[in-house]
Formats: sequence, structure tokens, C-alpha cells
Amino acid sequence: MAAEVHPKPQARKPVLLSKIEASQDVVNTAVIIPKEDGVISVSEDRTVRIWLKRDSGQYWPSVYHTMPAPCSCMYFNPETRRLSVGMDNGTVSDFILSEDYNKMTPAATYQAHQGRVTVVLFVLEMEWVLSTGQDKTFTWHCSESGQRLGSYRTTAWVSGLQYPTRGGSLRHTNNNNECGQTSKLVQTHLPSTPKHPCANPCVRDYYTGVGCSYKGVMAEKVQGLCYAPHTRQLISCSSDGGIVIWNMDVRRQETPEWLDSDSCQKCEQPFFWNFKQMWDSKKIGLRQHHCRKCGQAVCGKCSSRRSTIPLMGFEFEVRVCDSCYESITDEDRAPTATFHDSKHGIVYMHYEPTRGWLLTSGVDKVIKLWDMTPVVS
Repeated sequence: MAAEVHPKPQARKPVLLSKIEASQDVVNTAVIIPKEDGVISVSEDRTVRIWLKRDSGQYWPSVYHTMPAPCSCMYFNPETRRLSVGMDNGTVSDFILSEDYNKMTPAATYQAHQGRVTVVLFVLEMEWVLSTGQDKTFTWHCSESGQRLGSYRTTAWVSGLQYPTRGGSLRHTNNNNECGQTSKLVQTHLPSTPKHPCANPCVRDYYTGVGCSYKGVMAEKVQGLCYAPHTRQLISCSSDGGIVIWNMDVRRQETPEWLDSDSCQKCEQPFFWNFKQMWDSKKIGLRQHHCRKCGQAVCGKCSSRRSTIPLMGFEFEVRVCDSCYESITDEDRAPTATFHDSKHGIVYMHYEPTRGWLLTSGVDKVIKLWDMTPVVS
């Protein structure tokens, strides 16, 4: 009787659905149209394009609109079909898209900034257009009257902006890798809503530590984050093409602070700046290292081992002292994230949770659509 052949199980990974390759320059922002086989993109080539999937399976532009300046960012509100486009000249332009997504009608234009617009948002509750620019200002306009309602000066130009849908403070991140809340000046102009406890404390804790965690994970700049609430997973993309899926059900630990010492805290050998101990012991000073698990200052001989510490955010092997290496169990080394290669340097990402689709745009001027259900589940 012939032996039964069992096929080797396939590793779960994102499935590439489509590639859109017609842009003449980098696509700075693109979004998946909800409930449609369509994509909206804005590019450095000054174009706004609406791509709809044809019977051939290919995406072709149903709208090809040229703007007066390179398009730096955009925001699409599917409820009103309002598209807000930020440009390199500091202008924000609003358009209304037709129901069949074959036409875009100009609605309003705001001279919002003195430099490149970095983020634009449309808040339906107040009919406001929020924007930030490289001129280090945050502004908000009334979309009905077109009037500027206020502005706020930031310490550095803002690269990320989030408006809370359930109350709380407006949050921003800037190009100095700092994250903050709007000041009282801005908050007095925004509708006051009672603060609410975070519905997912695990997500709250993780987001505050995500910058440090990525130092041991991502090789290049993190370009985007999105949370899949139905599966409690976080998706991140980086400029080296990496797509990482994080398990948010795992309670992570804070990394220890690095300790200061003039000699190895394991073998007590002096470090190279400790001239007195080197003279007294007649020994050459050693280079200082730090154990990523305990934070102690150690020499190379006492920290010759490497290990992953996923619970601290180190999914790749890092330096640990010999005693910590012995204390790390196989269970401690169990990965809390999966890593995938998009094969293009990612500039922007957008996740559509209903279908589990991920959009990535790259420096190669290509937009890729991925089915994430094999890994986000």
C-alpha cells in the first residue's frame, strides 16, 4: 500500500490581489473606497486619480484630475464622498465625488499654510477641515463658509493627526518623533466631550511604547500603523518594505533603563575610561555594553549571547548578559508578531477592515492591494 502523502502546510502570508502601476511619480496617499472595487490616489505628479476595477480585473482611472501643485496628502469621507486634497503650495482643495465615482466636482479651496500640507482631515460632525503643514501650523476651516476658524503654532511640523471619534483630545505627532495633545487654546475651539476610559488598555499601553519597540524590530522608518479591532491585531509598515502583524492580546513589558557603571557589573573589569581602576589592577579597559533584558552595564565577554525577547518588543535577537540568557525560556522567546515583505519601499498604507484589504504605495510609484485575511485573523 502506497504511503499517503500529506502536503506541507503553507505559511500564512498576505496575498497580493492587484498592482496599479500608471503613476508618473510617488503616490503620497491612497485609500481603498469602502464597498467598492476602487482606489483613490494623489501623487507628486500633481494628479488625483480614481481607479475602478474593470471586467478585465485591472484597475483603470475613471477620473484623472490634474492639480496646480504636487499633491502631498488627502482625506476621503465615504459618507459625504468629500475628498480633501493637500498640496505642496499650502493649499487644501475639497471635491465632491459622484455616486458612481466617475466625476469629481470642486467644492472649496482653502489657503491653509505657507508650506507643504502634511495632513488633512474632514470632521463631519462640525463640517470642519483640519490641516497641518511644514510651516508648523495647525489650522481649521469651516467647509460650509470657507472661512478660517483658527490656527495653532506647533513646535515642529506635524506628520500625523488623529481626531477622536468618541471624545478626548485631538492628538498629533511631529517630525521630531514626539507625540502630544492639542493645547487648551485649540481644545477651547473644539467641541467639549467627556473623557472616557480607553476601551482597550492593551492598545493604549502598546501605542505609548511602540516607538521604543520598533527600535529592535524595524530596520527603517515606520510609515504607518492601523489597528484591526475585531482580531486585536496591529499592522505596521516601514520604508524597507516590511509589513508586521502584532498580536495585541499579549501583555508586553517595558524595557529596563540602562544603568551607568565604571566597571562591568558582572565580572567587575574596568571600562576603558576608568583610568584609576585600570592603573590599580594593571588591566586594559573594556568597552561597555548593556543587557537588553536587565539593563546592566556589562563587558563583551559577559554579554556574548543573543536572544529574542518578544515580550519587550525585541522580535529579533539582541544582546543579553549570560545570566539573563539562561533565564529566558522557550516560552519567553515565542514571537508576538509575524513579518512579511511587500517588495517595495512603503510610503503610505491604508487598511480596510470590512474586507481585510491593505493598500500600500511605494517609492517605486506602484500601489499594491493585499488580502490580509490569512494573517489578520
